[in-house]
Amino acid sequence: MKNSIFANLCLATVLSDVGVSLLKRINQPLGEIAKLIRDFVSSDPTPRSTYEFECKLQERLREAGRLICQWVYNGFEPDDPKLIPTWICFEGEYYRRNSKKTPNRTLNTLFGTITLWRFLYRPETVGRGVFPLEIHLGLECGLATPALCERVAQYSVDVTQQSVLAILRCDHGVHWSVDSLRKVTGAISQAMEEHTPAAQKAKLLEWLAEAEESQGTRRPTLSVGRDGIFLPIRKEPCYREGATATISVLDRAGKRLGTIYLGRMPQSGQTTLSAQLTGLLQEVLNDWSGPLPRLVYVTDAGHHPTEYYETVLCRMINSRDPRYYLQWTWVVDYYHACQYISKLAESIFGTGREAQAWAAKMRKWLKKKTAGVNRVLHSAAALRKCRGLAGSASDYEKAYNYLRTHMHSMNYARYRRAGLPIGSGITEAACKIVFTQRLKQSGMSWGIEGGQVIVDLRIIHLSQIWDVVRDTYLNAKPLATIRTQGRFFSNLPPIAA
Repeated sequence: MKNSIFANLCLATVLSDVGVSLLKRINQPLGEIAKLIRDFVSSDPTPRSTYEFECKLQERLREAGRLICQWVYNGFEPDDPKLIPTWICFEGEYYRRNSKKTPNRTLNTLFGTITLWRFLYRPETVGRGVFPLEIHLGLECGLATPALCERVAQYSVDVTQQSVLAILRCDHGVHWSVDSLRKVTGAISQAMEEHTPAAQKAKLLEWLAEAEESQGTRRPTLSVGRDGIFLPIRKEPCYREGATATISVLDRAGKRLGTIYLGRMPQSGQTTLSAQLTGLLQEVLNDWSGPLPRLVYVTDAGHHPTEYYETVLCRMINSRDPRYYLQWTWVVDYYHACQYISKLAESIFGTGREAQAWAAKMRKWLKKKTAGVNRVLHSAAALRKCRGLAGSASDYEKAYNYLRTHMHSMNYARYRRAGLPIGSGITEAACKIVFTQRLKQSGMSWGIEGGQVIVDLRIIHLSQIWDVVRDTYLNAKPLATIRTQGRFFSNLPPIAA
């Protein structure tokens, strides 16, 4: 902690004190551990005795860790206020030190709850004071150390808040209320989310470099998709549509190297998701120095995906030659198109084997034959003319018009020859892994802000950038600095006993 109020503390001083003061504090759990070992080895082990040994050993080791953390953290500030700076500067504002330490009795670590004694610094103007020691330790909300915060965030990615609280009690000896859990989870999610776009861009550039070096005859592919999913929103009479987007990199052989995920809770117009997706794409393509990859947009033909293609992707400028737009290939998801073929079959033949046989044949034509969608439409129109409809005319018109309207994006035989994806399975799966698995469990309903906290954490985890975002977030946390120059630290005592 160079140039901070704790710069005089060195490792040699810490180690010299360990044998004297720290061991006194952990003498009891160490003695209990020694007795536990003696009792266990004094007789032949059994499954039950082994289970009890490990459980009790974990408890005592955790208590030793708690006492060590408390001793170490409390040793950074001396008890004598004259030995530390009177003034500090934090985020552009000056603060003056109080004369006495005060305790934070609810500081939680991986090993349990400790009491931290620290000096309060009050601002020159009206406002809240700060605790420099808590700032330098990186505490969130004055409740948790960075290591415990990360563990809480990781738990929250996968399990419900009641499950998280149970894990904290059982594995860490931390007893929180729902409010405390939400406060810490919200703070860490917001802090990490700020660094997510840069990490996502770096990951995509890494995959593009790997794809460029891969073996194969085709150019690498950047495949983009987006989709919606209806979510239960608290105090809303009906479900509302959330949105997810994916950006995948495929190598020269068509193998997917990785996928970046985006997700937003329900919002009118899905403007935030569109802005995030557009910004990420533009930054990646602007910063990529290699040959431009093939650009593919694979979605169903819903309102928001279609609008995004027509208003954004079609008008995205090629930064390498601003006279031209980027060339995106829009592929309407093959499996969505097949659903409309099934509707055509039922409208023409009714339900039964005849409809199934015709639909199977048309799906094969659509996928493998040149201008396959034209063949499907001609066959459907001819059958309707010669035999009429056994089913709903409105269903026939809806399905027929869907295929005719989007036929320019259904050249599946050509896409397959070029090694391009024809299905939006990655984006369909994103709806499940980003939202459904966590936010649509039995009996759940969400507020928009609370749901977004969890979605942001899941995005970081699923995009394989958790460690990078965590490290960037920790390195970016502001530290307090001394206002005046002086040799405050040359004569500071070692860590307090």
